Amino acid sequence: MSSLPRPEIISLGCRLNIAESETIRTLVGEGGDMVVVNSCAVTNEAVKQTRAAIRRAARARPDAQIIVTGCAAQIDPASFAAMPEVARVLGNADKLRAESWTSAEPMLVADLSRVVETAPHLASAFAGHARAFVEVQNGCDHACTFCIIPTGRGPSRSVPAGLVIERIARAVELGHQEVVLTGVDLTSYGHDLPGQPTLGLLIERILTHVPALPRLRLSSLDSIEIDDRLFELVTGEARVMPHLHLSLQAGNDLILKRMKRRHSRAQSVAIVERLLTARPEIAIGADLIAGFPTEDEAMAADTLALIDDCRIVHAHIFPYSARDGTPAARMPQVPHPLRRERAALLREAAARRRRDWLAAQIGQTRDVLVERPGTRGHAPDFADIHFSPAIEPGSIARVRVTAATETHLIGQLA
Repeated sequence: MSSLPRPEIISLGCRLNIAESETIRTLVGEGGDMVVVNSCAVTNEAVKQTRAAIRRAARARPDAQIIVTGCAAQIDPASFAAMPEVARVLGNADKLRAESWTSAEPMLVADLSRVVETAPHLASAFAGHARAFVEVQNGCDHACTFCIIPTGRGPSRSVPAGLVIERIARAVELGHQEVVLTGVDLTSYGHDLPGQPTLGLLIERILTHVPALPRLRLSSLDSIEIDDRLFELVTGEARVMPHLHLSLQAGNDLILKRMKRRHSRAQSVAIVERLLTARPEIAIGADLIAGFPTEDEAMAADTLALIDDCRIVHAHIFPYSARDGTPAARMPQVPHPLRRERAALLREAAARRRRDWLAAQIGQTRDVLVERPGTRGHAPDFADIHFSPAIEPGSIARVRVTAATETHLIGQLA
């Protein structure tokens, strides 16, 4: 006798979406013949990929009820509701409410400007993930001129430390060796809570109250918000992974000003120098946008040089994507072919930097969090390592690095 169809969760975009997808998994339970597409809206390409994922799901499971949620659904619910493949649309706040999954309403999309707290749900497992993703913050109060995400996520709001610690302790009990703290604007954590605790104070509390947690990793940080307490933790605490992904976006001061970023180029370079002086093994990642409106060749060259100046080895590079309703969409636009050309140059420079960084690790022995299928994983600095023989996913293995490709390391169990 065949088993009943189980719900499928398709998670697109950021680590926060991954964390929320696991909460959705606990809310839908057995759920029946259902596909949930947890969408992304960071670029027009991300929205296009969401639509493609919906159509693929409909072809693969023609009898399933397809429910679309996430940022793209929050920002433009009507366009997804109009797709013939889609049965229901849920907004970002609604997807984390149990009653939304039992409702028959075809569209539930709350006004996020009225949302003042994060959902208190605890994902009971992180199916398919070696590491657990724990949401500590949501939303954003900044107004970067290129960004549509505040519309999709609402104002900044934080999860109280006690709840965060409960979630992490539960993840460790379930066998997770690594936890990733996620948020839309992680370094804004705590300003809305009593006493205004900082991200650094939250990390201190996690390390104190969950002593069995071996590895704590941080998702994207706003470099200008790294205060002394946070700096001391990421450079001096071995359980905090030496991998920092910084929201830099550009390497030219005028472009940064037009983006309404709060840091300068010099501040980006200075914080990286301080970090690497204090803890040389830190691997720097960064988000960079190519072809922002008004960017000329000299401005683009400043951003290109930032890859070397900030020693970026984990680069997320995007051609600028004009989002309706954002100030940058009304600025003089760089032609699309030029955006793609500049993005390609950034990717080439980032690939060269990464290749050299990986090659320098040959002969080292690394502690690797093993991921499926048991023959690959990531080191503390998030170097991707493929190894043999296979061992149990979720464990931490000692691996001796024997070779490097352009994208990953190759090793043997030590």
